[in-house]
Amino acid sequence: MPSLRRAATARGLAITALIAMLALAGCGGDDQSSTGEAAGTPASGATTPEPADSQPVGPACAGLPSSGPGSLAAIADQPVAAAAAQSPALSTLVTAITAAGLGDTLNNAEHITVFAPTNEAFAKIPQETLAKVLADQKSLTEILTYHVVEQRRGPSELGSGTLTTLQGGTISTAKSGDTYTANDARVLCGNVQTSNATVYLIDTVLMPKS
Repeated sequence: MPSLRRAATARGLAITALIAMLALAGCGGDDQSSTGEAAGTPASGATTPEPADSQPVGPACAGLPSSGPGSLAAIADQPVAAAAAQSPALSTLVTAITAAGLGDTLNNAEHITVFAPTNEAFAKIPQETLAKVLADQKSLTEILTYHVVEQRRGPSELGSGTLTTLQGGTISTAKSGDTYTANDARVLCGNVQTSNATVYLIDTVLMPKS
């Protein structure tokens, strides 16, 4: 993804990044004016192709809205950061995108997979630690880009293997029964398609090795 990497270099960091979208049970629309740069500018041009195995997987998928903001149909035509801005369940993630200045970068990326921690995932981090990370753009960018992988990855590619992230580290994926994992995080609902990304909502924030 040469263009994305050039954008990252221009910022002096390996910027490109994470995060996703959709709403878990009870999620509704948000006023996008409150999300600042997280909504960003939608990517122009044709949407990128979806993986062959395009059905969502995970126990929380049944709780997604069937229509309206946050539904699969609503986010399918939106770039990933704009889709994330619809979901109250991803408000902490949207705050992180805004703090890192990654909204437009995410929206204009092509063919990526994002492992997106929910608010509950961020809640596992001590508040003092989280506040420090959100205030440190370099550390925040390292963490966010660790959640992003080039190319759209379907569930069949997550059965057992290793994915290299844009941060440069690796994520180990596995499947046990109907449960998919990425490192120590469990996939709550995944293989969700936006116009430019495949997203997996996870219950734990992934931390790159220092």
